[in-house]
Amino acid sequence: MPIYFRRAVLRMIVACALFAVAPSVTKAAATRQNQIGEDAYRIAYHVAMPNPKSHLFEVRVEVELNKVEEFIEFQMPRWSPGRYGVFEFAKNVQEVEASVPCWPQTKCAAPKKLNVTRLDTQTWRVVPGFARRFIFSYKVFGDDLSGTFSQLDERHANYNGASLFMYVVGHKQDPVKLTIEPPPSWKIINGYTTRADQREWQFANYDILIDTPTEIAPDLTIDEFKVDGKLYRVAVHSFGSEGGNRAALVRDVEKIVRAETAMWGAPDFDAYTFMFHFAPDALRGDGMEHLTSTQVIETCALADAGCLEEALGTAAHEFFHVWNVKRLRPVGLGPWDFTKPVVTRGLWIAEGFTTYYGHLMLRRAGLWDERRLLDSFAQTITNVETAPGSRLTSAEESSIIAPFIDRAGNEQLTNLLNTSISYYPKGEVLALALDLLIRGKTGGRASLDDVMRRAYEEFYVRSPKATYYLKGRGFTNEEFARVTSELVGTDMTYFFDRYARGTETPPYEEAFAQVGLRLVRRTAAGEPFSAGITTDLRERQGALIVGVGQNSAAERAGLRQGDVIVSIGKTKVTGLSWRSALNVYKVGDGAPMTVRRGRQTINATLKLDAPDRVEYVIEEMKDAPPQARDLRTAWLTKKG
Repeated sequence: MPIYFRRAVLRMIVACALFAVAPSVTKAAATRQNQIGEDAYRIAYHVAMPNPKSHLFEVRVEVELNKVEEFIEFQMPRWSPGRYGVFEFAKNVQEVEASVPCWPQTKCAAPKKLNVTRLDTQTWRVVPGFARRFIFSYKVFGDDLSGTFSQLDERHANYNGASLFMYVVGHKQDPVKLTIEPPPSWKIINGYTTRADQREWQFANYDILIDTPTEIAPDLTIDEFKVDGKLYRVAVHSFGSEGGNRAALVRDVEKIVRAETAMWGAPDFDAYTFMFHFAPDALRGDGMEHLTSTQVIETCALADAGCLEEALGTAAHEFFHVWNVKRLRPVGLGPWDFTKPVVTRGLWIAEGFTTYYGHLMLRRAGLWDERRLLDSFAQTITNVETAPGSRLTSAEESSIIAPFIDRAGNEQLTNLLNTSISYYPKGEVLALALDLLIRGKTGGRASLDDVMRRAYEEFYVRSPKATYYLKGRGFTNEEFARVTSELVGTDMTYFFDRYARGTETPPYEEAFAQVGLRLVRRTAAGEPFSAGITTDLRERQGALIVGVGQNSAAERAGLRQGDVIVSIGKTKVTGLSWRSALNVYKVGDGAPMTVRRGRQTINATLKLDAPDRVEYVIEEMKDAPPQARDLRTAWLTKKG
């Protein structure tokens, strides 16, 4: 067949395909790509930022095929690992095109434009014709500093890979190359940087590429230390005064690293990078875990009171993720299908247990004393046990609905504040109870530390590699319960069935007694009334109601989500001050309030019931036996 005729036939086939199969292109593409085989494409990413004020990252993807293909598809992830809400990163993609350039070894007058068709919200199709090497390019708007999105401005560039890089459908497993072209004199740092002038990186696959957030700035600082032969870097980009606190930050981060590696043993990397951003103008604080790095965003200057402590608390949590979630991982966490929300039942272990250990490690590192730690646990218990959703949503179900509750924005009004509970605090109280029970049942011979180490060894270190992504495989909740039972020497399945899969109140009394402590419930001091109202604390023009408790005084008064409390009595209120204005009143009083509902102003009266705000405190048992005191000492200070 003459070549021109073959090209004409190919164009006809492609044109028919675009009209005939567009409604099911994703499924068709997946089937087609599965038939290609294991031959990898050569894929190279190039990122430039020639005009930082535009907030536009310029991305080129050079693809070299192993054979002529009818079409190639590119997809932008809908969400990002570690942040499970669906954010649709393709919303910020623009100016998508593809071409066959005049490569050095070819002769041509000008680059050849290729046909690019957008198939759905996240997918673009390129028709390469007979070209086996082409460039796919696009721009991404980014002006949001966080652990999920990306930001480019005249001060710096910071990107999280899932919000910036498309993948070649069916070829996420292929090795990729990355080249970054920064503005002149800007430095680059990420978890795989090995030298100051590095501009190129190689990654085993796309999933590792996007798990490597990168900071590019003219004025970031980098300090280093070593622990057990591993290199640690503390990169700091400050948008405010540091007040001489950077040395303390580096010193205390090292204490955290030593405490956590003492529990786990040697981490599975050669170098690790802490990337701190102290940005008072950031929209929100954040922390995000990665295989060889973490990003910590604080909405304060390092010189501000309390900012250093906040940063260290986030660092302790994120560094624990080096083992728990990034390597020891529940089924469903890697590799990922970015065309739909993730579903896993184990986030209460991955995130909740990490929250527990993040706090415990601050004590073991010597940054907190015992009372600070116990008060933190008591506050978490208060938050869980006073949340109406705690008895309606189990830890497992909370993990499953993560896309609904993990910083997911809702245009529609929901009842999630009354029906759901986050897997972070729910998992933390379960880890606390389980750890103390294990210590008591084994007389201190075992702990949750041992369970975590044994699970890490079984599922990550020794299990055969299940996918291209990492060593080992994901575990199920049933397997985690089995490891726990084997280590304790008694069947612990009941704990997982009743408190993780079920919604029963954890056995706090039994657990705390093992270490000579008790949990006490009492009426909250200071402001015992909330009337079932939850508000947006940021609101300054009145108090915006974001939740109304079921069977509460607010519900009986007819208040709704979206209402704005303008005043209580004669006192104008904000999202921060409304509670103090309400607590001027007493049980049985009717508290008059003015409420703005849309364009209407209405009057309501809250009739206050008995105090509805309770709190829990953890106290020492004065008559605790010596062995319980010894268990508490080992729990709080054990180094390995």
